[in-house]
Amino acid sequence: MRAAAIFGLGLSAKHLEPFARNSEAAWRFGLPGSANQADAILVFGGDGTVHRHLAEVVKLELPVLVVPHGSGNDFARALKLRSVDDSVEAWRRFASGQGKVRLIDLGLISPVTPPGERTGTSTFFCCVGGVGLDVEIARRANQLSRWRRRHGGYWLSLPMALVGFEPLPVTVEAGQQDPSGALATRHNGPAVIAAFANTPTYGDGIRIAPHARLDDGRLDICVVGSMTRARLLRLFPSVYSGRHLSLPEVNYFQAERLRLETEKPSEVYADGEYVCRTPVEVRVEPAALRVIVLTD
Repeated sequence: MRAAAIFGLGLSAKHLEPFARNSEAAWRFGLPGSANQADAILVFGGDGTVHRHLAEVVKLELPVLVVPHGSGNDFARALKLRSVDDSVEAWRRFASGQGKVRLIDLGLISPVTPPGERTGTSTFFCCVGGVGLDVEIARRANQLSRWRRRHGGYWLSLPMALVGFEPLPVTVEAGQQDPSGALATRHNGPAVIAAFANTPTYGDGIRIAPHARLDDGRLDICVVGSMTRARLLRLFPSVYSGRHLSLPEVNYFQAERLRLETEKPSEVYADGEYVCRTPVEVRVEPAALRVIVLTD
């Protein structure tokens, strides 16, 4: 057994010890140069760490085990790896030949460039992307210390993010995967949040897309229309349980492909990381990643 280990910010080889004790693997640090140099990849960190390595691990086609050590661990949560101990047990079973490997979907964001200009680079994401208030919250949360990010960073950043924030004029068109198929307009107007999701949660447990599944070949889109700051602040806790879907300002649907435009170019974030500016096209990439899991 040969395994590669990738460590997020503030992590080191000492975090590998429980995994080394549970297998006789030969370890290497960093991404392997090719698929024949390893049998599996372990990613130690949160959603941002996973996000930064998705393009490479997709190309390698090696099974990936996520070890939740980040400020936001929503991807691990969606894989039912709720603790480091869960990941250790999943690794022990995999190394002994009794483990489970799932094929799951990813999302892919592609900038839309004017005719004649060079096409921008497409970016994979594992959890949730979007525009609007979430971008401002993520930007502020990323400026906090690692300890604060891991202890309510999203909520700590919300009040200040609301100061001066105005809903964005957003157009969302959605449809099926076939690029020749027409896209139908699903939202055209001001929006506080326009999110597209591969997992149910983001922001360390906020259930923005409670019906999202990692292997259904679709993205879940949640558009929160314009509302006052006072109403938004009062209702925001309902997102933790998914009760926001009953609000009249919320438009929730599923699609394989979508196009998102804003009146002025706006930052797009995914997995808590900056990706590009609007307009963008987003699509699901079915069965794009092999992941080691504890349970189906």
